Amino acid sequence: MGWNSWDCFGGSVTEDQVIANAEFMAAELKPYGWDTIVVDIQWYEPNPGAHGYNPVADPVLDAWGRQLPAPNRFPSASDGSFKALADRVHALGLRFGVHMMRGIPKKAVELDLPVLGADTTASRIADRGNACTWNPDNFGIDHAAPGAQAYYDSQVAQFADWGVDFVKLDDVLHPPTQSADIAAYSRAIDRCGRPIVLSLSPGKALSFAHLDELRRHSEMWRISDDLWDDWSALLEMFQRAARWAPHQVPGAWGDADMLPLGRIGISAHVGEDRLSRLTLEEQRTMLTLWCMMRSPLMFGGHLPDTPADTLELLRNPEVLALLSSRSSREIVRDHSLVVWTADLGDAQACAVFWLGDEPADLDVHLADLGEARPDRVRDLWSGTDIQVEDARVRLRVPAHGTRLFRLG
Repeated sequence: MGWNSWDCFGGSVTEDQVIANAEFMAAELKPYGWDTIVVDIQWYEPNPGAHGYNPVADPVLDAWGRQLPAPNRFPSASDGSFKALADRVHALGLRFGVHMMRGIPKKAVELDLPVLGADTTASRIADRGNACTWNPDNFGIDHAAPGAQAYYDSQVAQFADWGVDFVKLDDVLHPPTQSADIAAYSRAIDRCGRPIVLSLSPGKALSFAHLDELRRHSEMWRISDDLWDDWSALLEMFQRAARWAPHQVPGAWGDADMLPLGRIGISAHVGEDRLSRLTLEEQRTMLTLWCMMRSPLMFGGHLPDTPADTLELLRNPEVLALLSSRSSREIVRDHSLVVWTADLGDAQACAVFWLGDEPADLDVHLADLGEARPDRVRDLWSGTDIQVEDARVRLRVPAHGTRLFRLG
């Protein structure tokens, strides 16, 4: 559970903005389990494009072709290190993460810089035919080339020296799945001497054929392309969540993507500066679905400007406890009605989603949920008990909304 700079700042986040979000998280969200701050893409670009990438990347590099924080955006990195910023985040009781594109910087290849720990250079390990199609920063890496692994080893070792706890590795699932990069990065983390969570992105058309590989090499992987504040995109996530929920296991999680809530688009790549276009009920639906499927939670908005009602959605301990359920699954999909259940061990949770455009009055028969006579039915969002009549509950569900309750 954490915050990522992408939805609000795209590739142009600054140190002051990172610190503002870290301090807000520590003060307002850390008691509820939110504990990670991630600096997303192009933190090494002195002049990143506003609302898009520059045609040619010009990253700050060290003598070994490794990206360094742009000091004009991150003043504490004037020594070429994120250590001071990581230390400041750690002092708040939080973890620090960075985004990385797979591959090796094109600039390093053009300069033919040496690779630390190997008798080779950037041009010899570059795979120019396997570059990212949507970002200009890097060429791919030819993992059959001698010394190729050493580049990732040196990059991750540097992250470990800085105190990085989390790496979001991008363009490895786009498709195609870049299996060699995933395995090489995982090896580099194993060798670095520091526990680092590896998150893989983006899972636009991810197949279960890669499930064993994903579990072996990473802690979390995206199951979708970038998700924005659009009801139709949230609707589409229901089928992805239903497919992946049965495959969630501790330490290896399908990730339904960031929560595009609060103030987003400040300098992001999609849309303008705005509060999330999702209604409060749609936001509640999103949080409920993510928690029921046990997805990692990464907030995408600028935390200090988060509306109070959205903030309260992030601070409901009974809802967040669903992330620790033993299992969950979709049990009903009938036009606009979707029902999920989750095994809480000593009780059961049920989420009733109404995806229609008008409110609905629904009767839910508890026997259909496997609980004919529970001792108690508790609404987890409101914190109140729900009356049971004739072994059923009657629910008023808002348009695009949800009712979430605990049985027992």
